[in-house]
Amino acid sequence: MTTFEEGRHPGEFLLSEANFHRSRGKATIAAGAGVVAPGTVLGAITASGKMIPSGNAEVVGSEGAETGVAIALYGCDATDADQEIAIIERDAEVNGHILTLDDTVNDDTKRAAKVAQLADAGIIVRY
Repeated sequence: MTTFEEGRHPGEFLLSEANFHRSRGKATIAAGAGVVAPGTVLGAITASGKMIPSGNAEVVGSEGAETGVAIALYGCDATDADQEIAIIERDAEVNGHILTLDDTVNDDTKRAAKVAQLADAGIIVRY
């Protein structure tokens, strides 16, 4: 029997958000970021303002993106070109079990740091 694996759905991670889409915004995902799944924690590159998945530590050329400031509401493929997507950037509660983190965020201490960074942005992670 063939086994299928269902991917993440847009907004699946959202528990609550502010009225009238106040929690939402728009972001440009930088070319080269690859495939970004819904629910991916994003950081903003200081020099361009574009976003990429938020890693654990600063990377040359992507300074600033190590701080998680938003979550991708929808997914996209930014392998070859910039992509614009909707994001959750403030006043929301999200399910931490459904968030997608960069591969470098690979232990409890690093995950806790991302949760704290999102809290600073007004996004509360619930488990």
